[in-house]
Amino acid sequence: MLFDFHTHAFADSIAERAMASLLDTAKNNKETEHMKAYTDGTISELRMLMQENGISRSLLLPIATKPSQQTTINNWAASVMENDIYSCGTVHPDAENFVEEVERIKSLGLCGVKLHPEYQFFRPDEERVFPIYRKAAELGLFVVFHAGWDPAGKGDILAPPRSFAHIAEKFPELNIVAAHMGGMRMFDEVEDCLAGKFGNVYFDTAAVTDYISPEQLLRIIGKHGADKILFASDAPWDDPQNEVRVIDELPLSKTEKDMIFYKNAERILNI
Repeated sequence: MLFDFHTHAFADSIAERAMASLLDTAKNNKETEHMKAYTDGTISELRMLMQENGISRSLLLPIATKPSQQTTINNWAASVMENDIYSCGTVHPDAENFVEEVERIKSLGLCGVKLHPEYQFFRPDEERVFPIYRKAAELGLFVVFHAGWDPAGKGDILAPPRSFAHIAEKFPELNIVAAHMGGMRMFDEVEDCLAGKFGNVYFDTAAVTDYISPEQLLRIIGKHGADKILFASDAPWDDPQNEVRVIDELPLSKTEKDMIFYKNAERILNI
């Protein structure tokens, strides 16, 4: 069984425009100019990708890039949830009502809160966003962060692994998912300050196969524990086969692989 814990899609009415904008951003960066999309950004093509790769369930991670978007996006996210599609909600740190929107995310039946520091222009350990974490923890919602480098970033990386160490220590009751194995292209720092140090921190494997060696991936899993690793592809921005293949080739037990591929997702989602 496979549960993809990190996917993206858009409402049909905006999918073409959103995907074109994101691909243009990638093409303007020499390191990602080769990037391609594996779906057209719609739920229907996400399901096709899931079927082609034997993925039974996926988690959507929508992102409000403007404060005005959070209500509409969360309403859409709730409307597309079915047996095979789960979804987080999103809030924007510049919205005046982000705490109330976290409460509404819970009331809509969404699974958690997605935040993207590079798109929303904040640092995860800024005090101004702490009310989001307090409310999410109070309501039993986890928070998923983009972690580390992103091709859309400008200047300093806003969400390095050490920022999640600060949050995990400050909010031990909050389940934190630091995507991209705790920090895209910052895996040495993940090993130094994050892996194995906090029981409330999970990593996902989204789109890391081009940036981490199998040896370092195995070290991080060994240090952090297979029970805190979530299989994820970052679809449509990576082919799920890449992550499946890399995990399958690691010298892990079947029990450990089952945890990574689907059991940890079921546990954090209370399925």
